Amino acid sequence: MTNKKTLVIGASEDPSRYSYLAINNLRKKGHDVVAIGNRPGTVSDVTFGKDKEPFEGIDTVTLYINPTRQPEYYDYILSLHPQRIIFNPGAENPELEQLAENKGIRTMEACTLVLLSTGQF
Repeated sequence: MTNKKTLVIGASEDPSRYSYLAINNLRKKGHDVVAIGNRPGTVSDVTFGKDKEPFEGIDTVTLYINPTRQPEYYDYILSLHPQRIIFNPGAENPELEQLAENKGIRTMEACTLVLLSTGQF
């Protein structure tokens, strides 16, 4: 298994949120995880803040924010040059998908939790 450094956007300390479950499951599978949330917090051993940090070596960006909140992240996400962006259910956004594909970034409308549980991550 290859470690895919993953940025979770929309991280939350609320155990009922899918971003919380995704961070835990990514860490259990041995992936490096960095995250950004609406407010600072910690999930598993991942501490996150609200700032758009210039993270290095991001393979995957997984989105847990709705499309109306995504435009402020467009330039930031594209500047990280990830290999792929996963649009989790509720985060689907044709505009950002097109921008990413124009830059050679693969996009997927999928659930990170399902991809992890089926070995497709």
